[in-house]
Amino acid sequence: MQANEVKSFLEGKLSETLLSVQVEVEGEGCNFQLNVISDELVALSPFQQRGLGRAHLSPRASRFLWIN
Repeated sequence: MQANEVKSFLEGKLSETLLSVQVEVEGEGCNFQLNVISDELVALSPFQQRGLGRAHLSPRASRFLWIN
C-alpha cells in the first residue's frame, strides 16, 4: 500500500466517526508515520484516540500504531 492509499483509506474510515479529520502520512513500503488531526480527539483519552485508528487497521499493523 502506498502513502496516498493509506491516507485515503484512513480518512474515509475515520470520517465515519469524526466530523472533521485530516490524516498526514509519511513513509513508503510498509513503514509509515501517521498524524491524525481532529479537534474532536481532544475530548478523548490517549487510549481512545489510538483505538480509533487501530479499529481500521489489520491486527498485525495496529500493534505499532500510536496517535499523538
